[in-house]
Parts: sequence; structure tokens; C-alpha cells
Amino acid sequence: MLDSEEGKIASKLLAEGFQEARRQIKTPISENFRKLLDYYKDLTGYEETNHNAIMHHFIDMYGPDCENCGKPYRTETATFCPKCGNKRQL
Repeated sequence: MLDSEEGKIASKLLAEGFQEARRQIKTPISENFRKLLDYYKDLTGYEETNHNAIMHHFIDMYGPDCENCGKPYRTETATFCPKCGNKRQL
């Protein structure tokens, strides 16, 4: 999961990838997003191949950790943990 600062950098690299894709139509799409993919690998050690998948790994998108199992709630206002069934009190 990427924190706020890492997410800002990733978003900037994603935008640069789209700009590059518009300029170089014949270049394979994965090469346009190479900077983003390399950045993510440097941070996490995981070699992601889909630039869009990275954008779903921002910790700010999810709620706090479940008090029972530790997995994050799916939203800030979620009251039910899909992992363990814990009911959160707001």
C-alpha cells in the first residue's frame, strides 16, 4: 500500500505515462508507464505489470484497520469487516 506522499509521486508518474502514450503511439503501452512500474517495484519489491493496478493501492482509499483481524475496512465509514465479519461501532 502506498502512503500519501508515495501516492502523489505515483499519480504524477501515471500522468507522465499518459502524456508519453499520446506522443508515441507506436510504443508498447507498458513502456510508456515504465517509470511508474519501476517506482512501484523499488518501493514494494513487487514487479507489477499493470499500471492501473497500482492506482488501487493507495492506503488513503481505505478505512481504518479492523479491531478484530487487522485488515482495513473498505471505506472510512464502513461498519462491517468483509474479512472477519466484525461490526464496527462508529
